[in-house]
Amino acid sequence: MSNVLVISTSLRAKSNSDLLTERLIAGAKDAGHEVEHISLKGKDLNFCIGCLSCQKTQKCALKDDAVWIAEKVKNADTLVFTTPIYYYEMSGQMKTLLDRMNPLYPSDYKFRKVYMLSVATEDEEYVPEKAVSGLQGWVDCFEKAELAGSLFCGGISDPGEASGKNEEQVEAYEFGKALE
Repeated sequence: MSNVLVISTSLRAKSNSDLLTERLIAGAKDAGHEVEHISLKGKDLNFCIGCLSCQKTQKCALKDDAVWIAEKVKNADTLVFTTPIYYYEMSGQMKTLLDRMNPLYPSDYKFRKVYMLSVATEDEEYVPEKAVSGLQGWVDCFEKAELAGSLFCGGISDPGEASGKNEEQVEAYEFGKALE
């Protein structure tokens, strides 16, 4: 079984993303994985300034929470990002975090499998495409890794609404249970 790092990017308290993330984590644990969960709520994440010093030092020049999160990402076997869909894209805080993972590019990172769970008000099949494509672009920069799967739960809008959505809860649990 693998060392799974789940990173929740929703900043809303009791968000639907977080409710479904809890089910995903339960499934992953029931499958025998070691799971660590990091929420971006309350974290200090600054924008990448593009200095590229991290490409030489493998350390970011900025000193905030992205530094220790990057270390966790580097040492995980499997990554799961969970995000609400805003304007048909991943959350801004998720994109900011991905940008800040630049020090990992030249490093000896462990992760091989990357997954995404996304949640949105809209429920059309195309809604998560740009978010998945954005994560795929990040994964493509890490030649030893692959985007191994994604789960989209649409039609969920009001805060806490996912708690009454048993089908989506089961899907999130099964998605977590199937992580490699």
